[in-house]
Amino acid sequence: MTSTTLSPTPTPTAAPAGASRQRGPAAARARRKRVLHWIAVHSVAIAVALLFVLPFVFVFLTSVMSDSQAMSGDLWPNSWHWDNYKTVFETDGFLDWWKNSLLYAGLGTLFTVCSAIPVAYALAKFRFRGRRTAMILVISTMMLPPQVIVIPMYLVWAQQFHLSGTLWPLIIPMAFGDAYSIFLLRQFLLTIPKEYIESAKVDGCGELRTLLKIIVPMAKPGIAAIALFQFFYCWNDYFGPQIYAAQNPASWTLSYGLESFKSAHSVNWNLTMAATLLVMAPVCIVFFFAQKAFVEGVTLTGVKG
Repeated sequence: MTSTTLSPTPTPTAAPAGASRQRGPAAARARRKRVLHWIAVHSVAIAVALLFVLPFVFVFLTSVMSDSQAMSGDLWPNSWHWDNYKTVFETDGFLDWWKNSLLYAGLGTLFTVCSAIPVAYALAKFRFRGRRTAMILVISTMMLPPQVIVIPMYLVWAQQFHLSGTLWPLIIPMAFGDAYSIFLLRQFLLTIPKEYIESAKVDGCGELRTLLKIIVPMAKPGIAAIALFQFFYCWNDYFGPQIYAAQNPASWTLSYGLESFKSAHSVNWNLTMAATLLVMAPVCIVFFFAQKAFVEGVTLTGVKG
């Protein structure tokens, strides 16, 4: 009979006590370093955020103070006067300024987007003689200060079209393209692979249908970016309404009317701050809800040249 010898099962050897003692302090130091790094990064971020938020907090707190307290330099209201906003809204012409700003920003944004899309698509995807020259001309118009052409343009709109005292000289030109919007959207469209366009053409789509069904849905972040840029520009524009609508208070926008409001209420800092907050509110709300598309569009723009 053959006897089988079983080898003894090896027993795990315990780690030296010195090694565990060495790993313990090292792990603690690494953990402490990560915690300190997290605190340092977030402290800087909180400090920078406070630099941006504190002015808005100051404007808001001042807007709900009484007249006497707003002039005293107190930072916290003794009593909350929400009726200051009602007083601002009841100011003669304030609602008209709101309507004019919405008209200017809304139509200006719509016209700019509708005119920039086909031009940017042609410059990004079409191959034709003079394409590079056309792009150089578009970019060169961005280098021309608006103050250079303001006098001849005013004479044209006032004498030939008799539109002085209105906002239409500012709105109508946006239907013929904006150089910055065209350039920005063209850079975004360059990131869309041409295979999508070729596949659409194979399926029988024409250029217009390809643009509307393929390119526009894929270019939503870029379109959102130029729309927001244009909306912010129109809403905050002071120079244009001052040139064309200054002589007609019924056509004033909020940006221009706020200067008149501040002059009329120079000693009422609470009302001035309430009006300022009401002017800023639409821009902040629009950016808050559209910031994801805006950041995505700006980030992806310029990947290709």
